[in-house]
Amino acid sequence: MSEVRYYLSIFLRRLPFFLPVFLVISAASVIVAYTLPPAYVSETRLVVQSPQIPEELAPSTVQIPALEQLQIIQQRLLTRANMLDIARQLDVLPDLDQMSPDQIVEAMRARTSLNVSSGRNAATLMTIGFEAPEARTAAAVLGEYLTLIQREDATFRRGSAGETLDFFEQQVTDLSREADLKSAEILEFKNANSGALPETLDYRLSQQSTLQQRLSQIERDISALTDQRDRLITLFETTGRVEAAAGRPPSREEQRLDELEQELDAALAVYSESAPRVQLLRTRIARLEEQIAARAAAQETEEETEESAAAAARPAVLEIQLSEIDSRVAILEEQKAATAAQLSALEESIERTPTVSIRLEEMTREYQAVQQQLTIAQDRLSRARTGQLIETRSRGQKISVIEPPAVPSEPTKPNRMLIAAGGGVFGLFAGGLLVFLIEALNRSARRPEDLVKRFNIAPIGTIPFIRTRRQVILQRSVKVAMLLIILVGVPAAVYAVHTYYLPLDVIADRAMNKVGIRL
Repeated sequence: MSEVRYYLSIFLRRLPFFLPVFLVISAASVIVAYTLPPAYVSETRLVVQSPQIPEELAPSTVQIPALEQLQIIQQRLLTRANMLDIARQLDVLPDLDQMSPDQIVEAMRARTSLNVSSGRNAATLMTIGFEAPEARTAAAVLGEYLTLIQREDATFRRGSAGETLDFFEQQVTDLSREADLKSAEILEFKNANSGALPETLDYRLSQQSTLQQRLSQIERDISALTDQRDRLITLFETTGRVEAAAGRPPSREEQRLDELEQELDAALAVYSESAPRVQLLRTRIARLEEQIAARAAAQETEEETEESAAAAARPAVLEIQLSEIDSRVAILEEQKAATAAQLSALEESIERTPTVSIRLEEMTREYQAVQQQLTIAQDRLSRARTGQLIETRSRGQKISVIEPPAVPSEPTKPNRMLIAAGGGVFGLFAGGLLVFLIEALNRSARRPEDLVKRFNIAPIGTIPFIRTRRQVILQRSVKVAMLLIILVGVPAAVYAVHTYYLPLDVIADRAMNKVGIRL
């Protein structure tokens, strides 16, 4: 009980410090509460509406979370340009002409309240409120806000969809151009190496085999003609006859002999001299030569009478036959040279085919990679066009109005009782805090207990401080003067500020604009 009495005495002693703070703050709160002009607050509610077309069927290219979309809209709404335009267009503030642009922006933002609510498996909502001196002005400002929000939302989504479409259109154009260049390079490379392409390798290999066979056949024909020429000369030198070669057609044995000689030439190109087939062909040829020689000897006597008459003509006939054989041999030599040249060029192209094939495969892989990228880009371009169509027709995610702004029927602010009571409570707290700080800084000993704690000594007794009558009157006079100053001076100072400097409601309004809190 003594402790309570002690602290109460301290409070009473410091009452002159407590009362000015408490009374000034309380009086200012009451004056502000009852001088603030009435304010009207209009509110509207928005919701982020889900896409009207399921994303599984036709997704939009503007994929942005609902909360992030509202935050972007909020930042774009509260831009300096929008605040100035709306304030000047609707003449929102009472002293607009006397305010700087910064003050206008601060006042508009302070009077605007934005609250976003969202949750898991819950719709994302935004509540927008605006405070104005007139009810119609508050509703009109919210109407402008809604117009800006819906326009900004549509512009943002359509702009994003359009930018996405432009990006993929440009990508498809670039990839198409690159694919055309790659295709032209491949075509030019194929034209430059048309004789060594891998797809014609099998044909050229078969053509090589055919040319080799043709070359072998030409060589055999040349050899056969050379042998025939030698036989004609040998036959003429031996018998002096040329009719066998020129006057009459060759017999069946002679034809068979030519066939066997051709087979022997073909076999020698493959087998050696000791091969059984070669030996068999030589045996057959020798037998036919013997038969032909025997038949020629039998006919020799019958033709002796005719030889004398044809002796003068034999050399001319022989020369004609030899000339024909030489002409055929020359033609075959030309064919042999041409075939050999073709075969050499064909072998050179076959040797170049692996190098051409490697380079062509590399170019083809590059073309296929570009073509694959082009296919992916074309698919994305198609989806971008679908997404732009969805956003153009407003079938995607959008912000819708749940509750449009209404004109308030009565003032919403200020809550005068709350402001006055809050000022009084704050005055009590401020005065008590001042008293606490004064006592905390005062380290002097004022009780016997303080002497014991500080010096560890027990006092014999205590003598109270006794003021004289003059000191008591002076102390009471000071307290009364301070009380009169508070009760008279504070209202007078408030009145002077209100009259000669700025109205209190304007000062309070500017303070709330600066702080960003509306009471």
